Amino acid sequence: MESLRIAWFNWRCIKHPEAGGAEVFTHEVARRLVKMGHEVNLVTSRPESLSTEEEICGYRVLRSGGKLTVYMRARKIYEEKLRGKVDLVIDEINTIPFFTVKYVREPVVALIHQLAREYWLLETPPPFSWLGYVLEPRYLKLYREVPTITVSRSTRKDLKELGFRKVWIVPEGLSVEPLDKLPEKNKEPTLIFLGRFRKTKRPDHVLRAFNLLVKEVLEGKLLFVGDGPLREKMEKMSKNLGLGNKVVFYGKVCEDTKIHLLRKSWILVFPAIREGWGLVVTEANAQATPTVGYDVPGVRDSVINGETGILVPPGNIEALAKALMTLLTDRKLRMKMSENALNWSKQFNWNNHPKFFPKLFKISHIWKIRKIKMMLKV
Repeated sequence: MESLRIAWFNWRCIKHPEAGGAEVFTHEVARRLVKMGHEVNLVTSRPESLSTEEEICGYRVLRSGGKLTVYMRARKIYEEKLRGKVDLVIDEINTIPFFTVKYVREPVVALIHQLAREYWLLETPPPFSWLGYVLEPRYLKLYREVPTITVSRSTRKDLKELGFRKVWIVPEGLSVEPLDKLPEKNKEPTLIFLGRFRKTKRPDHVLRAFNLLVKEVLEGKLLFVGDGPLREKMEKMSKNLGLGNKVVFYGKVCEDTKIHLLRKSWILVFPAIREGWGLVVTEANAQATPTVGYDVPGVRDSVINGETGILVPPGNIEALAKALMTLLTDRKLRMKMSENALNWSKQFNWNNHPKFFPKLFKISHIWKIRKIKMMLKV
């Protein structure tokens, strides 16, 4: 296939202070598309610390606007710099779409990692939380006829229920090579939480579950890796519970340190309310670390319950603690799940993904023509 000129809209880039799994997905696929000979322009928001334009691993990043204004600014960037100069538009929807279907001339592909749903209620103050929760299914229906990519069966099911007709699953990849064999873990039981300190990630559930384990005379440590608005609150909670040096807060760390901590830990604790996939789960698996978490969309896709980890009813802290205790005390089961997790991680590779995006150009182009013909008939 001839090289394509792609305009990719996403609210954050890989260098954004709050970049997460969606941004890793965007970055890893975009840089590989460039290596394949395609041109990629990423339209995104601009934190104060970053320039309005730069090149990252071969793709161009165009920045303007903040968390909310990026959507209006993105349209302006498109009209001034990209209109008529691209072949395909990727509208990556994280909570709010860019509504490109309303103004771009080129074929559009939607990329949706997960629905926001509970995120609206936990991370946004009322009345905006109520408004977002009610409106999300309605504005997403604008994309029902657009070829759509998602990362898990859970989100595909959600989108199908909203009337999306063409949804393809392109799972997460791995930026690190999985280990060849089971590594040597810390001598003392070690749990790890890795992610943003936000309500939707439920770091408080991790702390409360660990406290229940300590009451059962468990000797071990809990490592918190990451940063966010709830970190200070979690540090105070840990102190109030009298956990002392049993809990270690690392903050945001470099990639090498992150991988090292995942490799040495016995179990990843992941009680998120909803995920697109849960990239950290796969990263932990690549270090032979199984996961204990809640049975929610996305997490139930990245964790094979009973094989690469244990899933328990959402919000049940006692069940979370019980599952952790089971794995911590049953060495044979833990070693088996560590081996399964490592083997499971080996099928995820970013190099398998970029080839899929050019294929969608033809599909989306055909759908664009169909839409035009339908409009003409009317």
